Amino acid sequence: MKKFAIEIKWAILFAVISLVWMLGERVAGLHDENIEHHAVFTNFFMVVAIAVYVVALLDKRKNSFGGKMNWIQGFISGLIITLGVTILTPLTQYITSTLITPDYFANMIAYTVESGQKSLEEAEAYFNLKSYMIQSTVFAPVAGLITSAIVAIFTRKK
Repeated sequence: MKKFAIEIKWAILFAVISLVWMLGERVAGLHDENIEHHAVFTNFFMVVAIAVYVVALLDKRKNSFGGKMNWIQGFISGLIITLGVTILTPLTQYITSTLITPDYFANMIAYTVESGQKSLEEAEAYFNLKSYMIQSTVFAPVAGLITSAIVAIFTRKK
């Protein structure tokens, strides 16, 4: 376990940062009065997510590999972080949906139906806790794998 302490630390930090981001979205009104802008602004979290992986792999390089790290070492470290993030994803989704923004699903259903993007049945099937837990748990490893592969290129050092 100690061998993966840095990855565990960064997976937990990633989860906390994602919760803070969700709180920021709610405070900015992206989950209610400015919901029409949510789809655009929520994508900016990708910048934050990539930055977390960069700092995490730099931390790993410095503290585990003596300042040197090849691509495969960085990639594996990123994959372990991704595993941790994926495991924590249902919990962070639950906290987001029940504590941070409990009205998000109702608001998004109303918005997508009123704007003609989805029927009521489609919106209700898509915007609910179970659906979001599945979507986010599937998305996390895919995004983490891609992010790990790319960030490992830029954080490697001979």
